[in-house]
Amino acid sequence: MRRNPLILNAFIMPTVGHLSAGLWRHHADQAHRYSSLSYWTELAQLLESGGFDTMFIADTLGPLEVYQGSTDAALRDAIQLPVDDPLPAVSAMAAVTRHLGFGITVSTSYSQPYLVARTFSTLDQLTDGRIGWNVVTSALDSAARNLGLDRQYDHDERYDRAQEFLEVTYKLWEGSWEDDAVVCDRINGVYTDPAKVHPIDHAGDYYRVPGPHLCAPTPQRTPVIFQAGASSRGLDFAARNAELVFVGGREAADIRGKVAAIKARAAELGRAADAIKFVVSVIVVTGCDDASAQSKYQEYLELSSVEGALALFSGFTGIDWSQHDLDEVIEKADTNASQSTLASGRGRTLREVAETLSFGGLNPAVIGGPATVADQLETLAAEGDLDGFNIAYAISPGSFEDFVTHVVPELRRRGRVHSEYRPGTLREKLTHSQSGRVPEDHAAAGFRYSTTPRGPARLPSVR
Repeated sequence: MRRNPLILNAFIMPTVGHLSAGLWRHHADQAHRYSSLSYWTELAQLLESGGFDTMFIADTLGPLEVYQGSTDAALRDAIQLPVDDPLPAVSAMAAVTRHLGFGITVSTSYSQPYLVARTFSTLDQLTDGRIGWNVVTSALDSAARNLGLDRQYDHDERYDRAQEFLEVTYKLWEGSWEDDAVVCDRINGVYTDPAKVHPIDHAGDYYRVPGPHLCAPTPQRTPVIFQAGASSRGLDFAARNAELVFVGGREAADIRGKVAAIKARAAELGRAADAIKFVVSVIVVTGCDDASAQSKYQEYLELSSVEGALALFSGFTGIDWSQHDLDEVIEKADTNASQSTLASGRGRTLREVAETLSFGGLNPAVIGGPATVADQLETLAAEGDLDGFNIAYAISPGSFEDFVTHVVPELRRRGRVHSEYRPGTLREKLTHSQSGRVPEDHAAAGFRYSTTPRGPARLPSVR
């Protein structure tokens, strides 16, 4: 069993109900404070005290309106509605922490690469290099309709667009400004040497961006790339671009298979064996001992909402499950939404999926006292070939407080959570690299500015 420290990400969303439908009703839940800046700054400080590596912040750009053809169920159970923009609070959280990283979800389907590049460069500067980008393609028709389209792009086209989107941002971050472009020469009156700032002249299938980048080089230049797609196209996209992959699955063997597939594809693309870190989401319920944890778990289950879970499952899969019997076994079906979410329910009854999804999503639940939780996490990491976990919550910040109070000391005793943070950027902390920059075998490195004449850098074809 590997004894390396585990990566710990707090999996959260700027909303009342993220994945555990109905638990906003719990007397200790404070997620309704999501619109208060103090909620975020206090949470960031708590996580840093517990050695968490990042706050992994989820997002969505449209309401869940597939279930029963309306937003009613999502509104009643506060299922990812209302939801705020995840970006504005990051600077404030960075100001009250020194090491905690921030993995922020931004969609490539409804943004422009020129503006996204500037946003992440700005945050990378303001946080001293503690920024990661969770790259998603979005899977809700409601988002598409509210953002000027009749419907969302087809599944595979979303990944074609996303790959080119990243190519544009890589060019802006890595190749537009030379390292020593900013000279700040007061005597000669030159702040930036114009000869060292370059247009990117990108002309592709989906984007035309002449450049140059609006921002000077930042500590990491390219933020740490997170990715969570699990369809065949999503796995290929991750193998090309990701530095940390959020793998879906409940069983260790299934998780290990996905990890192996991405590693094999990454190796085909010339990336190092350890180029990508892998985490899975788990929801942890813990206390001073097993009995205390089980008592909390039963209390949470009594408040969970099956209807809210069905609204979530319908939104994720693009299928209105209100039209199906709860005892129906879920089979393979065509969907233009999240193919991996639908696949995770295949072979189970809709009732089983809804009951599972109502508590922590379709992710493993780890319940017990400190030693029990630590044992289960270590076992899952070893059997699933994982580097760490996204820790989801039942109630916020209570679930994170319990984890920091009870589980982190046990993991530290076993050498699985660091007692002191490594210095440097988020990339240096997560990958133990000696530089804040992407390694030479990463796709972004191919777009670095060079004085040696060469043809335009392109990523290998995804078609």
